[in-house]
Amino acid sequence: MSVVALIDYGSGNLRSADKALRRAAAGLNRAPDIVVTDQPETIAAADAVVLPGVGAFSACRTALMARTGVAEALEAAVRGRAVPFLGICVGMQLLGARGLEFGETPGLGWIAGDVARLEPDGARAKVPHVGWNNVDFTPGAALFAGLPAGVDMYFTHSFALTRADAAEVVAWSDHGGRFVAAVTAANIAGVQFHPEKSQDSGLALLANFLRWRP
Repeated sequence: MSVVALIDYGSGNLRSADKALRRAAAGLNRAPDIVVTDQPETIAAADAVVLPGVGAFSACRTALMARTGVAEALEAAVRGRAVPFLGICVGMQLLGARGLEFGETPGLGWIAGDVARLEPDGARAKVPHVGWNNVDFTPGAALFAGLPAGVDMYFTHSFALTRADAAEVVAWSDHGGRFVAAVTAANIAGVQFHPEKSQDSGLALLANFLRWRP
């Protein structure tokens, strides 16, 4: 049985992500074992990795780096063995070069771009951006297979990826201006929205990730 490591570093959406991944896995012909872990040896040997995240970029990075050996295990699994990886919300933001929240904080640098505050054009678009919003995605994007164009996903964030590599951006949303909603770079993927809060569409996306063989 394959193992999906859901990284436990104290993120507030860990339990809901765990529950959603288990529900998504249950519908597959060969369900993987979802393991909530901060053990480097488990992460390094996993067949896929999910990094959740809510809150401030700098706080999440500090918490992740405080778990002994976890960053190195992530590097070994995701960059070394090229296993499928999914970052959720701040878990996606941490993939970038740096976060610009409360100063400048280095990210993992696995994808191009910085994480900056949303700057909506118009008073009706408030920050933080909270609630359901349409997601437009590139035709053929693996994470969105079988989902309708303009699918609704649930967001809660004040910051988003900017200065991204256009080749890595596979989905966008609009909140007083377009922003990056999802990225894919080889075996590495990230979504700004919360699939674990996005009901059936979110479960379908998670199932797509669990089937993904980049």
